[in-house]
Amino acid sequence: MSDSQPQPPDEGTTADTTALVLCGALLSDGRTVDVRLGAGRIEAVGTAGSLTSPGTRLDLAGYLLLTAPAEPHAHNDTALTALTLDEPVSYAPEDVQRRATEAALLQLGHGATAVRSHVRIGDAQELGRMAAVLRARRSLRGLTDLTAVAVPRLLTGVAGADGLAMLRDAVKMGAGVVGGCPDLDPDPAGYVEAVLEVAAEHGCPVDLHTDGDDPARLGRLAAMAGGMRPGVTLGPCAGLAWLPAGVAARAADQLAAAGVTVVCLPQGGCGGMEREGPAQRSVAPVRLLRAAGVRVAAGSGALRDVSNPVGRGDPLEAAYLLASQSGLRAADAYATVSTAARAAMGLPEVRVEAGFPAELLAVRGDRIEGALSLAYSRIVIHRGRVVARTSAVREYCDSAAAAALELPRQGRSDFGHPGP
Repeated sequence: MSDSQPQPPDEGTTADTTALVLCGALLSDGRTVDVRLGAGRIEAVGTAGSLTSPGTRLDLAGYLLLTAPAEPHAHNDTALTALTLDEPVSYAPEDVQRRATEAALLQLGHGATAVRSHVRIGDAQELGRMAAVLRARRSLRGLTDLTAVAVPRLLTGVAGADGLAMLRDAVKMGAGVVGGCPDLDPDPAGYVEAVLEVAAEHGCPVDLHTDGDDPARLGRLAAMAGGMRPGVTLGPCAGLAWLPAGVAARAADQLAAAGVTVVCLPQGGCGGMEREGPAQRSVAPVRLLRAAGVRVAAGSGALRDVSNPVGRGDPLEAAYLLASQSGLRAADAYATVSTAARAAMGLPEVRVEAGFPAELLAVRGDRIEGALSLAYSRIVIHRGRVVARTSAVREYCDSAAAAALELPRQGRSDFGHPGP
């Protein structure tokens, strides 16, 4: 089966079997349609008013219907810890599970129906954080898909022997991806070799942290990872932005030839790098990478932890920043957090067409540009059912100027009193 074709849901997942008809939704190509969902998939798409089959009906007039975003780079085990910086962060299993669950629900409310979370293993907690995140994953089944990436600190030499054993144990426990940060190991090439070996043993994808500020090291990494199946993801690669243009262009060509995906973090760095500097506060040169043929997705990174105390975990904000600061067209920016992010995570492709998974996001507005600018009201659909809603109403006091210009209002005639 081609990667571009609809694929069946994963085994063991829960899909709603009750028909849901989305009525009068606007698509990004300008069509207004009805969409019927059933058994976790899109069953039919027709002109507005054409789908009259029985089932629950949801009026989406005034909403733009998009493929749901996904979150390809999160750290849910450390999420929300900036709220307690006046006291030591607790990594007790129940606290990690609570944070991971709350973070996933916040990301879901923003529209991300799938999350890939990097989870530290080793240190004093050994596999405790991983076990807690996997419990959170099980408790969230049916609401969102949470995948854990096992992130060991060291993998080479005597000090790395325990890390390598724990990496294998983490995969056996249920970690779906192997990762880590080779830049922090005394032998970066040996670290990557160990990760690739474990990934090959278990048939797992690879997702590695790297600044990308050392072109020789990045080239070796790309050469080692080239052609590996399942694929290899690197991020945030923000150091590429600090290299001379010609050097960065050659590095981009090497990444493209290796077939790796780069996940950039427009909202800021993440705790996985454990070091501060200009590269951590930058964004990978997205246009350069795309021009070279590199697959580029965008993630949110830190969600209110020490790396970014104000991180939102909002994919649409990541897309907004790529459009406003990196010069991407709005549609291309949104694709980095939806189509490209889902591909980076190995998820089935989603289109608003019959036969594809019912992973959808409805945002109030009529254009993608508006959705990235003011997407306050959102309806999130996962496996064919509504799993999250966010509603926003903006109110203004009475204004003769606004009345004279017949500017739109949102359902209230004055403060505190319902309008007609």
